[in-house]
This record gives sequence, C-alpha cells and structure tokens, in this order.
Amino acid sequence: MGNPLAASKPSISAVFRRQKLKRLARNRWLYIMLLPGLLYFITFKYVPMYGVLLAFKNYQPFLGFVDSEWVGMKHFDRFFGDPLFWKLLKNTFVLAAYNILFFFPLPIVLALMLNELRSQTYKKTIQTLVYIPHFMSWVVIVSIAYLFFTTEGGLVNEAIASVGGEKIQFLLSPGWFRTFITGEVMWKETGWGTIIFLAALAGVDTQLYEAAKIDGAGRMRQLWHITLPAIRSTIVILLILRLGNFLDTGFEQIFLMLNPLNREVGEVFDTYVYTTGISQGEYSYSTAVGLFKSVVGLVLVFGSNFLAKRFGEEGIL
Repeated sequence: MGNPLAASKPSISAVFRRQKLKRLARNRWLYIMLLPGLLYFITFKYVPMYGVLLAFKNYQPFLGFVDSEWVGMKHFDRFFGDPLFWKLLKNTFVLAAYNILFFFPLPIVLALMLNELRSQTYKKTIQTLVYIPHFMSWVVIVSIAYLFFTTEGGLVNEAIASVGGEKIQFLLSPGWFRTFITGEVMWKETGWGTIIFLAALAGVDTQLYEAAKIDGAGRMRQLWHITLPAIRSTIVILLILRLGNFLDTGFEQIFLMLNPLNREVGEVFDTYVYTTGISQGEYSYSTAVGLFKSVVGLVLVFGSNFLAKRFGEEGIL
C-alpha cells in the first residue's frame, strides 16, 4: 500500500501552475496593458500573412482566393527574369544604403550633443523643435521641398537667379533625386530618432564620469570611453532592426517625388508594387514582389544578428 500522506501532497506541476497563476494575478494590469499592442500585431501583422499564398496563385477576383489557380513559382520566375528587376534592386539598395550611411548616425550624434547640454530649459526647447518634423505628413514635407526648389518661384532658385546664376531643375533632375529623398528623411526623422538614444544615455552611471574627471579625462575622452560604450548595445540593436527594413524605402515619400524625368532612378519595389498591384490589377504578381522584399529583410535580420553576436553584442534573437 502507498503512503496516504505522500499521495495527498500536491504534484510539482500543480505547484508550478499555482505559482504562475499568482504571478499572473500580481501583474494583471501589465498584461491588460499589453493586450492592445498584442491584438494590433495579431490583427494587422499575423492574420494577413495568410494572404501571402496569393504569390503562388493566379488570383482572379471572380473565382475568389480559394478557387484561383495554383501556379507555384511562376510569378517569381517572371519577376527575376524581368530586366526591370535589376533596376528596381539597384534603386532600392542605393536609397537604403544612403539612409544607413547618412541618416542612421545622425540621431546618435544629435543625442550625444543634447546630452552634453547642462541647461534643461535650453535642452527641452531644442528637443521640442527637432521633434516637430516627425509629426508632419510626407505630403507637407514634399510640398515644402517644392516651395523651396521649384523653378517657378522657388526660394532657392530665386536666390540663385538673383546673383546671376541659372535656375536648376532640382525636382526633375535624376541626379538630385536621391539627395532629396535622403535629405527629407534626415530632416523629418533625426530629432525623433534621438528619443531611444537619450533614454539609453540617461541610464549611464554618473560615477563613471566623476571617476574619469579625477583621472584627468576631458569631455571627448569621457564621450569615447564611457558614453559610446554605454549605448553600443542600443546602437547595434537599432541597426539590426533598421537592416530588417532595409528595402522599405518609403512608398509615400518616393511616390510623391516621382515624375517621368526621375523615374529611372526613383522607381523602387514599393512604388512598383503599387503600380502593378493596384493600378494594373496584378494582385498575385505584386504579392510575389512584396514577399521577395520580406524574405530579403528576414535574411538581413538573421545575418546582422549573427554578426553582432560574433562580435560580442547581445543582438535581438
């Protein structure tokens, strides 16, 4: 016969289950606050993933999603075999590389500069001013660029003409297109991008700076040996996330800046998906193009995360 006292003891799984319920009850408000964000990602990120199957079908609206013909890799073969693919790839990669090289470092530099300000009033005033462009729509940003750089009364061209120069077709020139796209992103998002870096800088132990001062380190040495190493992990994580969206160059901005004269260097995957999918009704083909973008982004995330870990950083996975 078994021991009745041993049989009456709760099992280990029951104890763990009871502990989990206690933790859930103790942190219930945190989980309730998590629900809206969780529902958002489930509804708008995970549920629509079922539609990726369109890339492998010849979707016909009158047949519906289920009854449309399965064509496998036909749309991918067509896309990769199209000479336009290489132009789209080049344009998208060049614009994405411009954003990484010229835009990504700017929030870090601005955050470091703001962190050095001792007057809180002055610091908050500058922060407010540099945050404002983020809340402007791309329609407003492109309109401002048009007012400044158009040849028909634009402020910059009028200034050039006033000193005897010849007006420049900034908005129609293919050579200026990428500069404008990158410059607009830098002006709009640099201030907003400092938020995460300022939060990371706020967590740096001030005793490290005091010890460095005692050892005779100046502001630049403190910046190089204390501040930058303290936010290095944040920089790496944000860089990995940025690489995940490497091919997302921004549809709205580029679409508004495109015209027949600069389309040769301005057409990217996002605008091409809109043109073929919405304007021409090739839903399956445009889905295949979008899926290609997503797969490349996923590969870049895993690749950059692997390299980050190889160099001693935490990464995101």
